[in-house]
Amino acid sequence: AKMAAAASELLTGWCLFGLALLAILIFCWVYVRKYQSRRESEVISTMTAIFALAVALISSALLPVDIFLVSYMKNQNGTFKDWADANVSRQIEDTVLYGYYTLYSIILFCVFLWIPFVYFYYEEKEEDDGNICSQVKTALRYTLGFITVCAVLLLIGAFVPLDIPNKKNSTEWEKVKLLFEEFGSSHGLTALSFSISSLTVIGMLAAITYTAYGMSALPLNLIKGTTSAAYERLENTEDIEEVEQHLLRIKSKCRDGRPLSSRDRRTVQQLEERLRTLRRRERHLESIEKSWWTKFCEAIRPLKIVWGVFFIIVALLFTVSLFLSNLDKALHSAGFDSGFIILGTNLTNPLNMLLPVLQTVFPLDYILITTIVMYFIFTSMAGIRNMGIWFFWIRLYKIRRGKTRPQALLFLCMILLLIVLHTSYMIYSLAPQYVMYGSQKYLVQVRCNTFKKKKRSCLVYQKYQCIVTRTYLFLHKFWFFSAAYYFGNWAFIAVFLIGLIVSCCKGKKSVIEGEVDEDDSDMSDDELSVYYR
Repeated sequence: AKMAAAASELLTGWCLFGLALLAILIFCWVYVRKYQSRRESEVISTMTAIFALAVALISSALLPVDIFLVSYMKNQNGTFKDWADANVSRQIEDTVLYGYYTLYSIILFCVFLWIPFVYFYYEEKEEDDGNICSQVKTALRYTLGFITVCAVLLLIGAFVPLDIPNKKNSTEWEKVKLLFEEFGSSHGLTALSFSISSLTVIGMLAAITYTAYGMSALPLNLIKGTTSAAYERLENTEDIEEVEQHLLRIKSKCRDGRPLSSRDRRTVQQLEERLRTLRRRERHLESIEKSWWTKFCEAIRPLKIVWGVFFIIVALLFTVSLFLSNLDKALHSAGFDSGFIILGTNLTNPLNMLLPVLQTVFPLDYILITTIVMYFIFTSMAGIRNMGIWFFWIRLYKIRRGKTRPQALLFLCMILLLIVLHTSYMIYSLAPQYVMYGSQKYLVQVRCNTFKKKKRSCLVYQKYQCIVTRTYLFLHKFWFFSAAYYFGNWAFIAVFLIGLIVSCCKGKKSVIEGEVDEDDSDMSDDELSVYYR
C-alpha cells in the first residue's frame, strides 16, 4: 500500500511538472510572438528567444523545489521520515545539485555561445544576403570572443582558492567554514560555479537597473493608467493643423519663384518628418479608439488600480525586508572577509516572519515563494520593456509590441537569464532562514526536572539535524561574490527608491507610448493593426 501511494504521488508530481512545463512554453511563445516584428522575424531567432526565455523561467522554479525537498524529508515533530536515511537524503541533495548544474550549464551555453552566434548571424544576414557559409563563419568568429571569456572563467574557477582569509576567535567564522566544507564534500564543480557566479554578478547589475525600476514603474503605471485615446487624438489633430500652417507660411515665400534659403529648407524637411509622425499617430489613435481591447481595458480599470495598489505594497514589503536583512548582515556578520555571511537572523523582517506562519498550512508557503520568484521575473520584464536595451548611456533597442527587432528579443532573453541567476540570492536576502532550511525542525533535549525532547525551528547550522538547501550552499561558495551581492542589495534599494520618486512625478503614459517613432516607416503601421481591431 505504501509503495502504491508513493508511486501515485510520484506520478502526480510528474504530471504537474509536465503541465507546468507546457504552460511555460505556451507563455514564452505568446510573449515572444506578441513583441517580435512581423517584417523582420526569423525562425532561428524566434526559437532561440522562446528557448532562452523558457530556460529562464524553469531555472527560477528550482528554488521552490529545493526548499520543498529539504522540508519534505522531515516530519513536523522534527524527526526524519522513515525513508529519508543518510543515503537517500544525500541522493536527493545531489539530484537537486545536478539539476542546478544542468540548467546552469544550459545558461552558460546560451549566454556564451548560442545567443551570440544567432545575434551575429542575423547581423551579417542584414548586411549581406549572399553566401550562408560566409555568414556562419563571420558569426563564429565574433562568437569566439564570448567562448574565450567563458574558457577563462572556467580556468580561473578551477584554480581559485576557496579558503576565506582567517579570522581568529570568531564563532561565526567557524560556522561559515563548516558550510564551505559541507559544500566541498557535495561534488561541487568549482569551475562551473565560478562561471555562474561571475554571470550572477552581471545579473545583479541587470536587476539593479531593470528589476528595481520595474518594481516601482509597473504598480504606478497600473494605478495612474493611460491618457484617453480621444483626448490624445484631439491634441494630435491640433498639432497637425499647426504644423501644416507653419509649412504653408514657409512655402509661401517661394511663390514668386525665389528659392528657399538653406535654413528654410532644413525647417521644411523637419516639419514634413514631424507631419508624417503625427499622421501615423493619428492612424494609431483612431485604431485604438475603435478597438474592443481599449473598451475592455476601460471596463477593468478599477481592477487595474487594485492590482497596482497590491503590487506597490508588495514592492515596499520587499524593500523593507531587504533593508532589514542587509542591516542584520552589517551588524552581526563576520564582515567583508567572509562575504557578510550570517547564520540565523538577529533582526527579523516581515517576509521572514510571514513564511514560517504560512508553513502551518500546506502549501501556502510554497505558493508565496513561487509568487515572489515570478514577481521578480515579471517586474524585470516590465523594467526592460519600459527602459529598452541600454549600453551605458547609449540606447541600443526598444521593446515595442509587434515591432521589436530579433536582436532586441535576444538581448531581452539574455538579460532575463542573467537576472534569474541573481533571483535566488535576492530571495535569500528577503527570507534567509526559510531559504536555508524551509520548514525543517529539529529535536533538542531540554532539562525540566527530567530530560525531554523539544522541537525547534532550524535557525542556525546543525550539521546532522538540519539539511541546508543546495541553493544556499551554491550561493556562498565564493566569499568575494557574496560580498558583491551584499553591496548590490544596497544599490538595489537605492535605485528602487529613486525609480519610485521618478514614477510618482511622471504624468500618465500615452496610450500609444513608444509605439510611434520618427524613424518608423509607414509600413510598420500594418504590424500593429492586428492588435487594435
